[in-house]
Amino acid sequence: MVSKKSRTEVRQKKHSRLRNHLSGTAARPRLSVFRSNNHMYAQIIDDEKQATLVSASTLDKDVKEGLEKTNNVDAAKKLGSVIAEKAKAQGISTVVLDRGGFIYAGKIAAFSDAAREGGLDF
Repeated sequence: MVSKKSRTEVRQKKHSRLRNHLSGTAARPRLSVFRSNNHMYAQIIDDEKQATLVSASTLDKDVKEGLEKTNNVDAAKKLGSVIAEKAKAQGISTVVLDRGGFIYAGKIAAFSDAAREGGLDF
């Protein structure tokens, strides 16, 4: 019998391969996205200083208000616009997208599109 790896193991392996060539600098930090079964989290990270510059998640009150659920495409769009707004306030305009091994569809695509509309360039 052939045993399949779990989706989580496959995603983690993809993420480690992506991180080999993705790195955030002071000029162009890394926008890291993680989604769990219930929430989404986004951080803008400067890997040279090993510091988180901006963060937002669907646990935050300003993101959560007005949403029925925190794990759907609407929540991803709201999170994308909020992280873009916070980044603009910090003076960050260009980033590198680290999708965390998730495929670029659904929630990740909605998050990215909303962040682009909010003014982030990647």
